[in-house]
Amino acid sequence: MFLLLSRTVSLSVVHRVTCSCPSTPSKAILVSSVLIKLARKICVSHSSASGQNTGTMPERRPFVRLPTDVYPVNYGLCLKPDLIDFTFEGKLEALVEVTQSTNQIVMNCADIDIITASFAPEGGDEINATGFNYQNEDEKVTLSFPTALQKGSGMLKIDFVGELNDKMKGFYRSKYTTPAGEVRYAAVTQFEATDARRAFPCWDEPAIKATFDITLIVPKDRVALSNMNVIDKKPYPEDENLVEVKFAPTPIMSTYLVAFVIGEYHHVESQSSDGVTVRVYTPVGKAEQGKFALEVATKTLPFYKDYFSVPYPLPKIDLIAIADFAAGAMENWGLVTYRETALLIDPKNSCSSSKQWVALVVGHELAHQWFGNLVTMEWWTHLWLNEGFASWIEYLCVDHCFPEYDIWTQFVSADYTRALDLDALDSSHPIEVDVGHPSEVDEIFDAISYSKGASVIRMLHNYIGDEDFRKGMNAYLLKFQHKNASTEDLWSCLEQASGKPIAAVMGSWTKQMGFPIIAVDEEQQGDDRVLKISQKKFCASGLHDGEDCPSWMVPISICTSNDPTCTKLKLLLEKPETSVTVRGVGPDQWIKVNPGTVGFYRIQYSSSMLKNVLPGIRDLSLQPVDRLGLQNDLFSLSRAGMMSTVEVLKLMEAFVNEPNYTVWSDLSCNLGVLSSLLSHTDFHEEIQEFIRDLFTPVGQKLGWDSKPGEGHLDALLRGLVLGKLGKAGHKPTLEEARRRFKEHVEGRQILPADLRSPVYLTVLKHGDGAMLDAMLKLHKQADMQEEKNRIERVLGAIPAPELIQKVLCFALSEDVRPQDTVSVIGGVAGSSKQGRKAAWKFVKDNWEELYNRYQGGFLISRLIKLTVDGFAVDKMAAEVKSFFESHPAPAAERTVQQCCENILLNAAWLKRDADDIHQYFLLRKAPPV
Repeated sequence: MFLLLSRTVSLSVVHRVTCSCPSTPSKAILVSSVLIKLARKICVSHSSASGQNTGTMPERRPFVRLPTDVYPVNYGLCLKPDLIDFTFEGKLEALVEVTQSTNQIVMNCADIDIITASFAPEGGDEINATGFNYQNEDEKVTLSFPTALQKGSGMLKIDFVGELNDKMKGFYRSKYTTPAGEVRYAAVTQFEATDARRAFPCWDEPAIKATFDITLIVPKDRVALSNMNVIDKKPYPEDENLVEVKFAPTPIMSTYLVAFVIGEYHHVESQSSDGVTVRVYTPVGKAEQGKFALEVATKTLPFYKDYFSVPYPLPKIDLIAIADFAAGAMENWGLVTYRETALLIDPKNSCSSSKQWVALVVGHELAHQWFGNLVTMEWWTHLWLNEGFASWIEYLCVDHCFPEYDIWTQFVSADYTRALDLDALDSSHPIEVDVGHPSEVDEIFDAISYSKGASVIRMLHNYIGDEDFRKGMNAYLLKFQHKNASTEDLWSCLEQASGKPIAAVMGSWTKQMGFPIIAVDEEQQGDDRVLKISQKKFCASGLHDGEDCPSWMVPISICTSNDPTCTKLKLLLEKPETSVTVRGVGPDQWIKVNPGTVGFYRIQYSSSMLKNVLPGIRDLSLQPVDRLGLQNDLFSLSRAGMMSTVEVLKLMEAFVNEPNYTVWSDLSCNLGVLSSLLSHTDFHEEIQEFIRDLFTPVGQKLGWDSKPGEGHLDALLRGLVLGKLGKAGHKPTLEEARRRFKEHVEGRQILPADLRSPVYLTVLKHGDGAMLDAMLKLHKQADMQEEKNRIERVLGAIPAPELIQKVLCFALSEDVRPQDTVSVIGGVAGSSKQGRKAAWKFVKDNWEELYNRYQGGFLISRLIKLTVDGFAVDKMAAEVKSFFESHPAPAAERTVQQCCENILLNAAWLKRDADDIHQYFLLRKAPPV
């Protein structure tokens, strides 16, 4: 699934500008969710998540997987949804295999009432079930039979009824408005991780694969879609207003990948170069907005076919925009579902970051058609392999389709550094988490599974080399196609292809949490440079100081100023420390470890090495990705108390000539973190002045209007810089933003899409009640969800306390889609110290409604993180901990732990460095002597 919102909402410039996540910011366009890429696939999984979490969490809930004495071969499934009463009727005829004699069948079942059930052995008489024992806590049902079912094949028949719920999981209803203004509902599905059981009784475990023959009985004026193509459509004999739509049999597949959609849609259609029919379904009247995603999908399928050397196995693929959708997208085989903002692009009203977001999400979900759907994880413990791999290869795909995006540099800001931030916490978890009860699955749809997973696969790909990596991937897909596999199976295939110790190396990265900090010192010996390299576990609070310090097998690369783009030396660090000689490096040359910022670790250079390499920032001889990585490492070291924050601020001033968008984006986020931290002091205005000084030169160079020859990254940089200057109170920017906003509202000069987020943010940040009303009016008039979301995310910037309350109330109103409420509240919390306090009080006061709305799924975790992560007072950590002890949210337990840890880290950072930072700002303003 995608972004978590790890990654789930379509990100606009504002996410980077507002940095609403103070201690572990969401960076670059790509991150949202966790702020979950917490957009990247995140699923709203179990409502009955009363179990405990994994890893460092308290005791775990007991769990037993389904018995193996009966398993399905084929599901014949017929469903008849009622779009008025929000119920559905179902008939299941499942061909099953009995492997040992039993008088009961245990299946998964939740929120479904079974009416009748029977079993007919092949060639034998039908046996009616005499009892249905529902184990609601475990979401199972036991069908009891009066006589034993003998070994062999048979047909299990079940008639049942269920509810089209409003929880955005299982078989649910999604509200939309027709072009004529009438409110209607579609019936749609979201089954990952464990919600197919809410649509039909089934063996709802990823390793229990079967084929599916699906029939839907639907109103004749509605579109009906499923995983496969339609093979028959005929009038329904009992009601002339209904039709019976039959779909082709699926390949063997897991239940969580089954999907069906019934609603009103238009579509655009094309064929990929390898003959696959591709359609993009949009709301009625918006087919044009599906064209960009169609272009991406038709380019992506052949790219993956070539990369994996395995063809796409289905005759068609549909991509469909769903109005009410919790995640970013879901990779159902042949029928991929998306939030509207993750699929639809309006050429006139969509900004550049939205196009990039759509390209990434499409690339992610289509990668799953092979990696996840064709070969599926054996159990949720291996979820990271699905999500980490798709989160890596989506960038490879977008780089192929849109090389002008410089997407790999953005990966470092969006995924790599975010994963490092989270994984430095004591409350992190290993990539591979032993999952028992499915209620534990929710918590591993996070930045560790997605972003750290993607980062270590990127490191692995670099270590192996592309040719052997592809060879190993092809062997893995061919060996396990239509089956299930584990992490070790992939390592084995890659090891055979490369001849390198993949299992040993990668085990150190996936089975233990955290990562090392690599300390580097140097000594000149003639024309050679001798490096002393050592590793220790890096913690957000400093170096690991325990007895048992974990270690990693670390692939290390080294380059020099002679050619910063070329790796001069590679080694595998397998012990705590080593020395290595780099030949032919003169005294005037610098050395850089981890060129390309590929290795998943932080670096601490000796003071002399750091002094030598810093000019590479000012003269741009360091690659952009390495300028970004160096700044990010030093910022992280300052937060951990391993160097002075003042030194990092001095370094930031060296970026005044920086031309690269992503480097500015990462710098902007880190300054947002500092600004949030210093909002707890009485010198918050001083950092605003620092931001204005740093960003003014690049802002003046870019100007407000695009110039001939500019491209995608120029548009992103302009939006970022103007938003940053506007938020920091740069007067010329504020005045121009107000002028342009007035013309936009009056219809005299519509704002280009790329300028809307920075303009909206700027005028709200320095606005009054009339400005808020004008923005809410724009929201109401907006026909496109992207524009509504763009406005929702900046409303919290309004400064007056009574207007902040108005925005918070708006978040829970009918005007905001349920999945977007979190963004509105998060925007309030991230905007100011006052907003943070108000948002936290609002969440506490409305906890029952919010918790019930999201049923304990991942959106609850995201809400908590956005609301409280920015506090910087010790007692707030105790207050947050206490609140969630009395208001348990099992699916967010680890998030609560991480937030409390971040609050304490913020408080320690403030105590340690606030006075020095203040003195530095005062000295900057002092007239020269």
